[in-house]
Amino acid sequence: MSYANPRASGILAIGLEPKDEVIGVHLTDGQQEMILSTRDGQSIRFKEEQVRPTGRGTYGVVGMRLDKGDEVVSMEILSPGADILTASENGYGKRTTMEEYRLQSRGGKGIITMKTTEKTGKVVGVQQVTEDDQLMLITNKGKIIRLRVKDIRVIGRNTQGVRLIDLEEGERMVSLARLAEKEEEE
Repeated sequence: MSYANPRASGILAIGLEPKDEVIGVHLTDGQQEMILSTRDGQSIRFKEEQVRPTGRGTYGVVGMRLDKGDEVVSMEILSPGADILTASENGYGKRTTMEEYRLQSRGGKGIITMKTTEKTGKVVGVQQVTEDDQLMLITNKGKIIRLRVKDIRVIGRNTQGVRLIDLEEGERMVSLARLAEKEEEE
């Protein structure tokens, strides 16, 4: 009911500290599990019921403790049978089974989702995917490639991943997106 009567100028949905920003919003039933992931390659999986309801203008509760300089890059509501796809700015990525992400309590530091190194670069996105999904990988120089998830190897959580996209000098991956439509099999 807090959002039932928005004004034309909008309504305040959350209080934010200076330099903070909202990176995701999902409508849920309150009984789901979620995963938060960071640029430095950490993730935390916890039950949504640990996030107590708060008012619209409040700051909310801590989902994950961050190391200095780290930031959350994704929030996903989990579905049974899905994998977690992690991608980094230097074009590396991997699929990892959901079972490798143990359930934790909200507010912790999490566990490694991808070993970030100078070779891989920082994490740019984490998506929940299935074998039938397709992705778009986007670079800072405007290059976009389409990739089938089933072509990405399933490997462990605490690894660097495999090359997803070849990049030119000075080019880096900035985003990934799961495509809505499924490709027709020929």
